[in-house]
Amino acid sequence: MEPKYLLRLTFTLLSALFLLLVFSRSYLHHPYPASDAADFLDCSLRSSCSLRSSCCASKNPIQSKPTPATSSNPKKTRPNHEADVPKHPLDPLTIQEVNRARAALLSHEPFSSSPSSLTVHSLVLDEPDKSLVLSWREDAPLPARKASAVVLFRRKPYVLTVDLSTGQVRSLPPPASGFPTMTIEDMTSSTWAPLSDPSFNRTILARGIRLSDLACLPISSGWYGREVENTRRLIKVQCYSAEGTANFYMRPIEGLTVLIDMDTKQVVEISDQGQDIPIPKSTGTDYRFDVAGRNKRPRQPYKPLNPISIEQPSGPSFEVVDGHLVRWAGWEFHLKADARAGVVVSGAKMTDPETGGRRGVMYKGFASELFVPYMDPTDAWYFKTYMDAGEYGFGLQAMPLVPLNDCPRNAYYMDGVFVAADGRPYVREDMVCIFEKYAGDIGWRHSESPITGMEIREVRPKVTLVARMAASVANYDYIVDWEFQTDGLIRVKVGLSGILMVKGTPYSHVNQFPPKQEMYGTLLSENVIGVIHDHYITFHLDMDVDGSDNSFVKVDLARQETSPGESPRASYLKATRHVAKTEKEAQVQLSLYKPSEFHVINPSKSTRVGNPVGYKVVPAGTAANLLDPRDPPQVRGAFTNNQIWVTPYNKSEEWAGGLFVYQNKGEDTLAVWSERDRPIENKDIVLWYTLGFHHVPCQEDYPIMPTVFSSFDLKPVNFFESNPILGVPPNLEKDLPICRASASA
Repeated sequence: MEPKYLLRLTFTLLSALFLLLVFSRSYLHHPYPASDAADFLDCSLRSSCSLRSSCCASKNPIQSKPTPATSSNPKKTRPNHEADVPKHPLDPLTIQEVNRARAALLSHEPFSSSPSSLTVHSLVLDEPDKSLVLSWREDAPLPARKASAVVLFRRKPYVLTVDLSTGQVRSLPPPASGFPTMTIEDMTSSTWAPLSDPSFNRTILARGIRLSDLACLPISSGWYGREVENTRRLIKVQCYSAEGTANFYMRPIEGLTVLIDMDTKQVVEISDQGQDIPIPKSTGTDYRFDVAGRNKRPRQPYKPLNPISIEQPSGPSFEVVDGHLVRWAGWEFHLKADARAGVVVSGAKMTDPETGGRRGVMYKGFASELFVPYMDPTDAWYFKTYMDAGEYGFGLQAMPLVPLNDCPRNAYYMDGVFVAADGRPYVREDMVCIFEKYAGDIGWRHSESPITGMEIREVRPKVTLVARMAASVANYDYIVDWEFQTDGLIRVKVGLSGILMVKGTPYSHVNQFPPKQEMYGTLLSENVIGVIHDHYITFHLDMDVDGSDNSFVKVDLARQETSPGESPRASYLKATRHVAKTEKEAQVQLSLYKPSEFHVINPSKSTRVGNPVGYKVVPAGTAANLLDPRDPPQVRGAFTNNQIWVTPYNKSEEWAGGLFVYQNKGEDTLAVWSERDRPIENKDIVLWYTLGFHHVPCQEDYPIMPTVFSSFDLKPVNFFESNPILGVPPNLEKDLPICRASASA
């Protein structure tokens, strides 16, 4: 073997090993240690007790698995999911069920002729018909268990269902265009593929980068009308230098893009337009505490915060039944991890404080798609318009949550059972956490004025229940909270953190940029530009308010002028209700100066004074998509054209960007479905809400972002006869522990 080829092979193997280690560390290991023992507190409640004793420890008698290991519970016992059996119609596939489905697929023609050619991209529960789920009662037999599978066989996609009791496999027609969600194996193997190309290796070495310092990312390529996009699964790979920092994202090899055939791992083309752009320095980019923490930051001008924790001396108030059914403060809902959506909330019901009966609020809610377009039209950036759920799998990118930091000490943790590309199951540990939160907020209050002579000081603390997951989609981290409140409100909150995707530049100061050169972002540090981008998270909300047949009501607020002589007032606000009869009448683009409320009501149910019972969606800070509707990414992301859509329930219409998102043409999206303008009045309807962020990066986002949050509420509107938390007791000193610094700390 010639020396140059031996050298190239050595570099390739070393680089592949490096990337494998990075991948293994990211996906398989828990990177953060539990907090030091010195960070814990001792608590007392009328008598002294430590956190290791029962009065201060978190207790949940129906928990099916123990809480994660901490320094106070170092020997965490992992649950054995091998023996799990489904207890609820919506429970995810168990390990045993995945194995049965895999065996059925491998024996099914044409896959049985070459099982090694089969790649499993999705294998999840094929949920029973909604009517069967709604009519099911506890202790009754479960409806027939089926699996839904999306596979590739010899580069051709198949959509199938598997009857888990009989093993029968049924084929369904695949979408007209596009490909399934990538597997983790697709992504990792694609990042190694450029190393097989000699010209790529020469380019890297010419820039003074060791192949052992190379870190590469798989970037979905979108769809731009090229013929090759119709027949081949393509992915673009861009690389960074990890020399001197864990934060390789801040050291881009700008302008170098490799187009890869994802199935063959062949290099299709290489674009190299950034040879004159230096790689940014590594100094000050590492975010790890042992590098950038208190001992490395002597200029920090203030005393660090002391540790903080919530103690529950009587244990948590919620319970988790059979692994997935959550009950708390009148709420009951089913919760599960999902490889594509991240987390799914189903069967949400609220107990009526007057009748004691459970009333339906929402049949199913989840993040349907995440659209992240970057605003740089140049060669190395125009295609960065990610669909994080449909292309990458939002749940597949979820990392184990970090106790005491991602979730408080009183949290319960839930695992996810997912499926690898070969169809075998694996467990993503601690993917979801559930905990009660109290941040000093007020549930309701009133203090009577002294002028009345009444000494009334009534206040109630606001305690909520949070179900949380966090996904690390390469550089970006998303935190998704489903927060349930005692007054019947559901708050859906999304946090953005992690690391910006940045662009290399030859300039180190804003004064150096030529007057007419577009920066497409903000100069964050020497040779580093944070590119402007958007984030849109579209939620699927199948509302079942006191039943499945609901209507969407737009309550418009407008100025009404008074008649001459009618009043000293010249104007007032008037609310006018409009019941949407078809889908197009329910499409909403929010406007500050044309305010409305948006109600989902049950027209056949009313309060004692005659108001229809309902829930309303209450937007908070959000953003509208400003891209040209004809722009190829926006054709595919047209579900963000409105903040609110309403469609009739259809089991096949769950993913706003379509079942196959990767390289699709945008012909199977929420916007296309809604063009049918189907009737929605007094029907089983689904409300879709898009939460948006415009992100113009700033220096405070460098080298890692503080979390920014936005949210929306699902709030009861005439659902209850009166304030449902009127009878909630106040906190009393005698019921709470007194916490002090531990003597042993």
